[in-house]
This record gives sequence, C-alpha cells and structure tokens, in this order.
Amino acid sequence: MAHKLAFIGFGVVGQGLAEILRDKKEALKQDEGFESEIVAISDLMKGSIYHPNGLDIDTVLNVLKETGSLENYPKTPGLVTGWDSLKTIRETNADTIIEVSYTDVKTGQPAIDHCKAAFESGKNVVMTNKGPVALAYKELSEVAKKHGVYWGFEGTVMSGTPSLRMPIATLAGNDITEIRGILNGTTNYILTKMETEGVSYEEALKEAQELGYAEADPTSDVEGYDARYKIVILSNYVMNAPLTVEEVSCKGIKDITLKDIEEAKAEGKRWKLLAKARKEGGEMIASIAPEKVDVTDPLASINGAVNAITYECDLLGTVTLSGAGAGKVETGFSLLIDLININRERKLVTT
Repeated sequence: MAHKLAFIGFGVVGQGLAEILRDKKEALKQDEGFESEIVAISDLMKGSIYHPNGLDIDTVLNVLKETGSLENYPKTPGLVTGWDSLKTIRETNADTIIEVSYTDVKTGQPAIDHCKAAFESGKNVVMTNKGPVALAYKELSEVAKKHGVYWGFEGTVMSGTPSLRMPIATLAGNDITEIRGILNGTTNYILTKMETEGVSYEEALKEAQELGYAEADPTSDVEGYDARYKIVILSNYVMNAPLTVEEVSCKGIKDITLKDIEEAKAEGKRWKLLAKARKEGGEMIASIAPEKVDVTDPLASINGAVNAITYECDLLGTVTLSGAGAGKVETGFSLLIDLININRERKLVTT
C-alpha cells in the first residue's frame, strides 16, 4: 500500500523531495518496497490542494512553475483547495506529514503546532526545521510516543549527512562523552577563504552571499546561532542529555582577523567555528566559539562549505563524519531517509 504524504510548506526543500520521489519511484519500489503518494500540499504563499487518491508530481511542479499557485492544479472530481496547514494535517488521509514550512527558529512556530496536530491525529512527521526539535524535543517526543507515531528530523543538523542516525544506529553500546562539530557551512567557507586566499572577513562574507552560502542577513550563521540549535539537538537526541538553547554559550566569527589567521598558521593551527557538547560531572557543558584547531585534528581538514562532526566514544575512540550540510537534493534526501525508515519499521511490524 502506498505511503500517503502531505506537505506542509513547499519551498526548495519540499520540491526537492517531490522530485526525488518522482525520479526514484521505481528504484525505491524495487530496492526498498517503498511506494509513496503525495495527497496534499499546503503552503502559506503558494496555496493548498488535496486529493485523497493522490496528486501528479509533474503536474504540481509545472503548475507551480507556470502560475505560482498550487490552486491552479487541474480541477478533477474530489480535488479540494484552500485548506490551511492545520486542517490539511488533521483532515487529509495522509499517513505522514512532511513539515517544511517557513518557521521562526526563535519560537519554533508554526512547526511545533504542526507536529502536535499531526501526532494527535495519529500521523507521523518528518521535518527539517531545527526550531521545534531544539526548543521542544522532550515535549514533542512524549506526544509522538503517546500516540505511537514516528518523528524523524535527520535533516535538522547536517542535511542528508547522517549525523543523528549514524551514531544511534552504528555507535550503539558506546558512551559518547563529547561531540565536536563544524555545523555551519557558511562560517567554514568564510574562514577557509580567509586562510587560503588572504581575503578579509568582509570580502569572504560578500563572496559567500554571492554564491548563496550566506543570507542577505548572515547573523544566524556568523554569530553562531544556527550551530547552537544544532548542538542542542545532538545533545538531546544522540547523547540523551537534556540541554536548552539558553545553556549554550555562543560566540561567532566576526572578530577573527587576518592577523589571527596568520598567527594560527604559524602555530600549526587553523581557525574553525566549533560546536561542542561534553558530559562533565553529570552535567552537559556546551558552547559555540571560534577555536584554533591543530592541523592534525580531523576537523582541521574540513574546508569550504562542508560540515563535519566528531564523536568521542568510550569503546571506539574518535569517530569523524563529514559531508554536505545544506542543498536542495541533500536536504530532500534527509526527508527521504526518514520516510524509508518509517517504511522499514512498518514492514517489521507486519512480518
């Protein structure tokens, strides 16, 4: 039976997943026994459509490209338009909600309410929004568990690079005592540019903006706020250690000068914006700050807009994972892998 999906939000990431589901339809069916059907899409700016028997992905994408509105989808018997996000979540026949709405990272809304509505309606959620996971992990986990549904959020930390699933699945049995990571590609790109080309912070930032790595307002990246949400998610989920955003000290890279870069080079070191969380005397100590890293450190070799994370394990020692931390296809993949895991769990229950 096809896994029915409802998208809440249909921007770059949502469209990326839709394209993956279309392009890999046969491979997913053959390799994973996974079949999906998009039954609803609700987007604040692009409109809303729902058909219980499914929507044609190519038609959806073409209509959106040509008209800018989902509600210009060809009228067919059973098609419903105009539902808001919460009505779409509660009243459609979707099994899983793809939550990729525009969300205020400081409040986690409206995605927190979307998750609650889905869980209470007996529906799974997969999402890429950091805010709800960082701000309401305990509460939302308990609601999902109470209603026996799945909550996937792999894409919230390193896009499709499995920084959450990998340690849970393959480092089980280890006590992970510390996590250190380069969790923001924008700042890593800027620091790499300053070191390799000798350009100023301002010049490197401008180029990052021109390439689309940095927003017009880069505050969240360069001040370390983006990485702070991610280390909170890692602490709660991977280390099973409660940590709030307010408990993480945070300093960005704006004060790093070329002189600092050159001094680090002379010491055999390299500046990186590090997100860190470690267990210390029964407490979690976490920070975001630029740090001079020895060139022999695995994280020192991570250059450009790449992310990386190091797990300190009591049995295995140091394990480092690196990969893409952003991108349309990469983040779309993070949603796909959550969907595949729901499908795998379903098969285990029914066999």
